[in-house]
Amino acid sequence: MSRVLNFSAGPAALPESVLRRAAEEMLDWHGTGVSVMEMSHRSAAFQSIYTQAEADFRELLGVPSNYRILFMQGGAIAENAIIPMNLLGDKRVADYVVTGSWSAKSQKEARKFAEVNIAASSESTGFTTIPAMEQWQLSADPAYVFICSNETIVGVEYGFDPDLAKIGRAGLPLVADMSSNILSRPMDVSRYGLIFGGAQKNIGPAGLTFVIVREDLLGKAHQDCPSAFDYKLVAENESMYNTPPTYAIYIAGLVFQWLRAQGGLEAMAERNAAKAALLYDTIDASGFYENRIDRACRSRMNVPFLLRDESLNSVFLEESAAAGLVQLKGHKSVGGMRASIYNAMPITGVQALVDFMLDFEKRKG
Repeated sequence: MSRVLNFSAGPAALPESVLRRAAEEMLDWHGTGVSVMEMSHRSAAFQSIYTQAEADFRELLGVPSNYRILFMQGGAIAENAIIPMNLLGDKRVADYVVTGSWSAKSQKEARKFAEVNIAASSESTGFTTIPAMEQWQLSADPAYVFICSNETIVGVEYGFDPDLAKIGRAGLPLVADMSSNILSRPMDVSRYGLIFGGAQKNIGPAGLTFVIVREDLLGKAHQDCPSAFDYKLVAENESMYNTPPTYAIYIAGLVFQWLRAQGGLEAMAERNAAKAALLYDTIDASGFYENRIDRACRSRMNVPFLLRDESLNSVFLEESAAAGLVQLKGHKSVGGMRASIYNAMPITGVQALVDFMLDFEKRKG
């Protein structure tokens, strides 16, 4: 069977060349006679894989030297609890900007450990926009400010790196869930105190979590924080305090190498902008499809759209799947369709989707 075009929000498509290389190395990694799946995380072979992956990730993002990169487990959902356990210190309050389902879940989880102030929310608009920073109502002395830089479900994205200094709060740590747009464009890591996310969208398979944390934020963990989730302890042990997700780190390393070969994040930003424009322009020019997100805040990674005649939803999904376009069903909380077009989705894949949409509209509209 030939490979389909996978528009899944995650676990998501991986570059085919990465999959082929992993297949070639499955039984014998570089003459060691074992698979990476079988390697000890303490072995020299895996240490070389880990060191290269960390270095490539740091280079791609331009991570400053005073930040640590941690490879952890538990996913972004677990980090919603791990973050307040690590960053609150002797403070009580954390500020959250709620722009969709994931930031809403994040603040809910944080309430188990902190007093949460909702600094801003776009719930009243149906999460179709991002509140301007000038509208954020930050508390007097929060431990940090939390955002989700790309809301996978509703399809809104910060197209910039927020600068808290511009609203008079320089020095206040900004925490960002970047699960679904990490590595999709260049970014200024220094604007953030901590960046985290699950790997299963733009980096690799499910099971790996990345954390990029400024060193001055280490060492504040609550006494009841599990040792495996204490950022300082994880950093001191080079993400090896417990057995890390070794194979997921290996695949992530291959993806980082692929990204470098593609021209880095500047090249990916251009490609992602072109893919998103192709799909959004098709939707906007149609009376058959609709996207309700503020154009200034539209995600370049996750494109939700509705059929104006929702009775055709099931037919659209059946016919698109038959055409080799899969995982287009929208999240149950939103409905409609959603095309996730992460780094690994080529523009030819988006063109194939657009061609199908135009043909479907011609036949059913």
